Amino acid sequence: MVSTFLFAVSYLPMLLKALRTRDLDSYSLGYLALSNVANGVHSVYVVSLPPGPIWLLHCFYGVASALLLIWYLRFRSVHNHSTAPASPRRHHHEHHLSN
Repeated sequence: MVSTFLFAVSYLPMLLKALRTRDLDSYSLGYLALSNVANGVHSVYVVSLPPGPIWLLHCFYGVASALLLIWYLRFRSVHNHSTAPASPRRHHHEHHLSN
């Protein structure tokens, strides 16, 4: 039970930072999506076991993975718009006139 607690607590700084900063740029959508699919598939095995610490840990990982995916999808547009540098707009005719 101690290791279950330690594994779960080790995720908290990552989750809290992601929620606080809303910056999930270091994650990829593919990683987050596959992590959630893997948790779903692994659930078939976990529920076949007698209830115990593994259930708690797996539920925690499932919720953590789902939260990261939801936050990634929700915050990426907010984060990208607020940090994207303004690019100068060139009109098509200006490009040709300057050459």
